[in-house]
Amino acid sequence: MNSDSSYKNRKVISIGVVKELTGLSERQIRYYEERNLIFPERTEKGSRKYSFFDVERLVEIANQREEGVSTDEIRRDINKRDKEKLKKEDIRKDMLKGQLNARFGIQKK
Repeated sequence: MNSDSSYKNRKVISIGVVKELTGLSERQIRYYEERNLIFPERTEKGSRKYSFFDVERLVEIANQREEGVSTDEIRRDINKRDKEKLKKEDIRKDMLKGQLNARFGIQKK
């Protein structure tokens, strides 16, 4: 994971800041969580914490909703993209393993 994605995935942003960054209301943000479109972490006291990635996703969701896309369609699209991303990461890992194996003469048994 590169440094860009590591800070983007850290859940450190409060809902108040997310409201300011996205222009969404707390109710809208919570609704998107209820619809399984975002997944904030909870502190010990129950406060939600979001990542920069969550903020980007919320803006994307809001834009799609303005275009009339349903939350079910958005969730299907997100799930599809997430699966494709995982598949690409698996392929990348396999390629790196192969390169390391070739470089250091490690044979699969």
